[in-house]
Amino acid sequence: MDRILKAARASGSLNLSNRSLREVPKEVYGILETVGNDENWWEAVELQKLILAHNSIEVLKEDIKNLSFLSVLNISHNKLSQLPSSIGELHTLKSLDVSHNSMVNVPEEIGSLSSLVKFDCSNNQLREIPISLGRCLNLSDLKASNNFITKLPKELENCSKLMKLDVEGNKLTILCDNNMVSWTMLTELNASKNLLASIPGNIGVLSRLIRLDFHQNRVSSIPPSIAGCSSLAEFYMGNNLLSLLPAEIGALSQLGTFDLHSNQLKEYPVEACKLRLSVLDLSNNSLSGLPPEIGNMTTLRKLLLAGNPLRTLRSSLVSGPAPALLKYLRSRLSTDGECESAASPIKEDHISMAVRSSLLSKELRLSGLGLSHVPSTVWESGEILKVDLSKNLIEMLPHELSSCTSLQDVVLKWTLPSRTMRLLCVQSAGGTALILSGNRIREWPSSVLRSLHDLLHLKMDSNHLGQIPTDGFEALSKLQILDLSGNSGSLPKPGSISCLQQLQELYLRRMQLHEVPADVLSLPKLQILDLGQNSIVSIPEELGNLSSLTELDLTDNNITTLPPKLGLLEPSLQALRLDGNPLRSIRRVILDRGTKAILNYLKEKIPEP
Repeated sequence: MDRILKAARASGSLNLSNRSLREVPKEVYGILETVGNDENWWEAVELQKLILAHNSIEVLKEDIKNLSFLSVLNISHNKLSQLPSSIGELHTLKSLDVSHNSMVNVPEEIGSLSSLVKFDCSNNQLREIPISLGRCLNLSDLKASNNFITKLPKELENCSKLMKLDVEGNKLTILCDNNMVSWTMLTELNASKNLLASIPGNIGVLSRLIRLDFHQNRVSSIPPSIAGCSSLAEFYMGNNLLSLLPAEIGALSQLGTFDLHSNQLKEYPVEACKLRLSVLDLSNNSLSGLPPEIGNMTTLRKLLLAGNPLRTLRSSLVSGPAPALLKYLRSRLSTDGECESAASPIKEDHISMAVRSSLLSKELRLSGLGLSHVPSTVWESGEILKVDLSKNLIEMLPHELSSCTSLQDVVLKWTLPSRTMRLLCVQSAGGTALILSGNRIREWPSSVLRSLHDLLHLKMDSNHLGQIPTDGFEALSKLQILDLSGNSGSLPKPGSISCLQQLQELYLRRMQLHEVPADVLSLPKLQILDLGQNSIVSIPEELGNLSSLTELDLTDNNITTLPPKLGLLEPSLQALRLDGNPLRSIRRVILDRGTKAILNYLKEKIPEP
């Protein structure tokens, strides 16, 4: 013990886990008072990290207040029945883990932990969360699963930095709407295995939510506001009382996993067939048939239908591989409703009418006119804030567009109306959004981009771009979102993208990439990285250093193994998509359990130093 305490005085970290301790050694509480003769007292440092997990400790003494510089305290998997009130005097504490004990309450003094970021009190016998926790304004990760909690205190609405909330396995009957309004930073919400009869009607305010789990409750409907959860990647609603789905579910463009097993669904809505799902679980419902539009969901890798009274489909199709069923459903689609041609004759009166309307709305709408070039009206119409040139045939941008200093949104998007409407609502706080998706642009618009110094969003996907100039991004230092998908061979030489230090979202789908661009590894603020539908064979272990990453899409590549260091992205990484890869190093049962299970598996494979 003397040797361990001496090392702790030198490092500021003490790990006494798995030592069969029945109590905390008294030397720990006064660790700087026991400096040995062979030590220089002036070199000793205050204890900042204390790990006491997996012991048989029954009491944490009030003397814990002596360790006033602690930032991490882990006393999980012990036999604590309570915490000392002096816990509130640890003002520098950022992480507190008291999970897997026998506590029936948490002292109100916990509200004095002004630096607390992570609190784990799961697997205890708590009946409530202390009201004072609402004073911990820096709290971002709260885990209170597997207790006996019946309600959440409304004071938690003050915790506006909350990003992860896990209250699985409690006795909750309601989640407060007021809390939803405050938790706009939330990326993960797990309220499964409770007694909830409904989902908050304003759930849509959680636009950053990536993982939502309400399985095994008593929920009978999903509110239409779910459409506002535009970042949702995983949605678990199994074992509830759903009888129908709202049409708005089809607006969840990022959704990859949708679990609806063991409900009372009688039909799957056509609107939900627009989703780009990888996994759809409809097993054990009351479906008698499926809409043929499901056949267009070509991204589906797993479609589960067992336990439904399906009468219109052969059992061999239902139990067979998903691609065969999808092909059959597509064959039943009517071809009568062919899409209307996007190009319509260009008429001067249409343009004139749009200009007159723009005088009041400040929006110039020139959609679907078959335009092959940007008309001069765009830069001659005064203070235009938004231009809609969607559904056209534009091949290049004129230099004059750089003079539109008031422009906030340029939309040249060839897409479905619902998607176009979402893009038109892009908020450009203090900057601009240039959206050029789905046209026929071949040349990088350098002259235009050099004038848009405040550009935040740049979408150039699905064009015909040649290689981007090496200095193509030099003027875009504030760029946060970049989409180059579908432009194979357009990436500039290595080192060009690394200047985008503010970049948060990068989309490089369908680029015929054979490896992860090295530039990506030097983007410290990157939160979303989409490398789907390429030919990537391996993932560099340095990817595990992107600590801000919340979404990583690697679907439809040639990846056989993943580097263990990718597990270091847990818990920040909320969505890891791997479907369509010949992975052999991870068992299917782990892959099916989702992102968290995969990352934990990889983390365990990291060699010990």
